[in-house]
This record gives sequence, C-alpha cells and structure tokens, in this order.
Amino acid sequence: MRFWIALAPLMILAGCGGGGAANNGSATGGAPVANVPPPAGQQWTDVVVATKDGFRMGNPNAPIKLVEYGSRTCPVCGQFGREGTKPLEALVKTGKLSWEFREFFVHGQPDFAPALLGRCGGPGPFFGLLEQMYVEQAPFEEKMSSPEGQAIFQRMQGQQPIEAAKAWDGLMGYTEFVKQRGIPEDKARACLSDQAAFDHMLQVMTDAQNNKGVSGTPTFFINDRIVEGVSSWSGLEPALKAAGA
Repeated sequence: MRFWIALAPLMILAGCGGGGAANNGSATGGAPVANVPPPAGQQWTDVVVATKDGFRMGNPNAPIKLVEYGSRTCPVCGQFGREGTKPLEALVKTGKLSWEFREFFVHGQPDFAPALLGRCGGPGPFFGLLEQMYVEQAPFEEKMSSPEGQAIFQRMQGQQPIEAAKAWDGLMGYTEFVKQRGIPEDKARACLSDQAAFDHMLQVMTDAQNNKGVSGTPTFFINDRIVEGVSSWSGLEPALKAAGA
C-alpha cells in the first residue's frame, strides 16, 4: 500500500506526449561533429550496455548524448519510435551520437509488464524489442482501453505492482510477444516477478519527475539539457542537427 501512496501523485502529473515542463534550457547550436570509427568488426549500433538508469546504444564517449524518457504504452512514444528509430540508428552509427532509453510509467499499471519484459533479454535485444513493441502497439492499446482493461485497473487498485504487472500481462500478452522474439518463457516469467528491477525503474522515474522536469513522454535531453516541447522525430531532428549531429 505504501507504494501506491508514493506513486499516485506521479501518475496524476504524468501524461503521454506532455514533454518536459522545466525551464532547463534547450539544446544549443554547435559546430558539426566528426564521425568516430566503431570498434573493429562492429557498428556502433551493436554497442548496447545497461547504464545506471536505462540502456544505451552507441559510442560511450559520443560528444552528443541523447536521453529519452519513454513509455511503451504511450501512442506518442509509439509514433516517435516508428518514425525515429531508423534515422536515430543512422546517427548512432556515425559515432557522434549515443542514445539512452529510460522507462517512464506514464500510464501506471499497464506500463509495468512491458517495461519489465522489455529489459528481460539484457542489452543485446533491448532496442530491437523496444522498436517492435512500438510497431505492434495498436492491438496492445486496444486491449488496454477495453472493458477488460478497465476492470483490471479497478481490480488492481491498491495491489502490489508486480501483481498488477502479471494481471495486465494476462490481458495484453507481452510474455507471449517476447517469447516469440527469443526470450524463453521461464525467463520472461522470472522477469515479470523482478521486484528489484521494478523498484529501480520507479526510482529513475521519480528522480526524472522530481529533479529533471519530466512530466510526460516522450521527453528528450541532449547533453543533459531538456529539449522543450518536442515529442516527434520531426521536432527532435533539428535539435540534434543544431547540436552537431
């Protein structure tokens, strides 16, 4: 119960497509940055690691560092993912840009299962699963807003988040989704019960909301500066170019 008392104000403030609210400045212009060769036999898109807050793709020393706070159930994030993933990967391949994704539970309960399962395979499949969840987002959205989804939401009020994650997974089918993409079912079930992973993601979200001005998804930072009012690839691309990408 203590968890829900702590989380409720976050859910009230958060919104899909809300972007950042803090006046922390925008990404400023800079001279074009030179390409950086990847390690022998690799592309920079192959270099994916877990960070203290999420997962990062690309050159760890890239001069342009993009951080995205996103929700796998957010339609605006889904639109960005479908439009922006490929061009972002093209920029990552230059070695000039790294891209880090951090989970943000903008819809509360329905976000828990896909976030836990999206990280279940570790760094290697992380960004591929993220993109595929966005490509296949429509049927998940339909289930989330269905009468069955509303019933689960009401039934899970006050329950532990891991139990809510399992209940929503039963409706949404994310375990089967990741199983079809190479995550063994027993591993997926274990990830869906990973309280420590959930607590960590919640801590990252709480810090973003309380200390970084993140109030919705997607929210972007370039070199630790929030990109105000941008939630689409058409809005983010000029900001990245202005930073030298």
